[in-house]
Amino acid sequence: MAYKKIEQYDEQCTRDLSARVKDILGLLGEDSSREGLLKTPERVAKSLQFLTQGYTQDGEEILRSALFEAPDSQIVIVKDIELFSMCEHHLLPFIGKAHVAYIPDRHITGLSKIARCVEVYARRLQVQERLTVEIRDCIEKALSPLGVAVVIEATHTCMCMRGVQKSGALTTTSAFSGAFLRSEKTRNEFLNLIKK
Repeated sequence: MAYKKIEQYDEQCTRDLSARVKDILGLLGEDSSREGLLKTPERVAKSLQFLTQGYTQDGEEILRSALFEAPDSQIVIVKDIELFSMCEHHLLPFIGKAHVAYIPDRHITGLSKIARCVEVYARRLQVQERLTVEIRDCIEKALSPLGVAVVIEATHTCMCMRGVQKSGALTTTSAFSGAFLRSEKTRNEFLNLIKK
């Protein structure tokens, strides 16, 4: 299924999620019938569907939807791709940037498709470590490049708002394959370029 933002929400899913959100509000000691909370269950239900829409999308299909022959095998980098994801442990957001590179072998994809690939996997319940690897693996499978590099830097609200409450902490993860894994020079070229 190609990349597509939710325009219509699944009505049954919205009803089922809304009922459960209403129960949660009650368990927290809130009165879900008070004015400020009347529409909250439905809003949360739609929000959750939006934030997890990546389950209905196929990253490989998105990348293959805009394939072009590559003239050479220079590094292609799309950096500072904004991402929003949900921590699967606390259902709280983590927010950051992804830096993605690949070295084409006969084919390139549209640059926007790289950002959309990131979005597909970010819009699922995640841990940052797995997200990084899933993006790398998707590009590997879809494009069969000479190498892939992914670095993600993110702030996790589960660390800022609760637990250790360290708002300045930034988590960095990386995943490399092919030329980026084998060649320190290639890897360092990528790492230096994303710092600029």
